[in-house]
Amino acid sequence: MKIIQASEFKRKCLQLMDEVNEKHISFIITKRGKPVARLVPVDVSVKSAYGCLKNTVSIQGDIVGSIDLE
Repeated sequence: MKIIQASEFKRKCLQLMDEVNEKHISFIITKRGKPVARLVPVDVSVKSAYGCLKNTVSIQGDIVGSIDLE
């Protein structure tokens, strides 16, 4: 993680954003020596809805038989 001053960040903003995207590095942006923001790469992995509930449901008893008690 690299540290950069806000004034330098303003000058190189687009260049730094490209660097974060390509190299997957992070920057801490400081103002008067104190950290105020963090520039990090976005996690763009898309999770499929298929199978998202796997192992979350359990069957209790017979699900095929009749529920008639007589």
